[in-house]
Amino acid sequence: MQLHNYMYFHSMGAEQNPRAYLVLVANSIAIVLIWMIINVFFGIYLGWGFFENSPGWKNWLYYALALGTLFLIGKFLYKKWKDYL
Repeated sequence: MQLHNYMYFHSMGAEQNPRAYLVLVANSIAIVLIWMIINVFFGIYLGWGFFENSPGWKNWLYYALALGTLFLIGKFLYKKWKDYL
């Protein structure tokens, strides 16, 4: 391995704890999957994601909470991942 390739590899953080990195990946996937399961339950199973002619209060509530929690999850994950980005 040439020296400049080693320095590039070193600057990518290859020596960081791989267990902590994998735990971060697993936690991020779990958070997103739980968010998706909750949205599928309320949106599809309970029918709050669909509307006939015009959206009702449940539809507005569902979409507002889905978008709001998506923003909060994105913000949370960005803070968790900013050391690796």
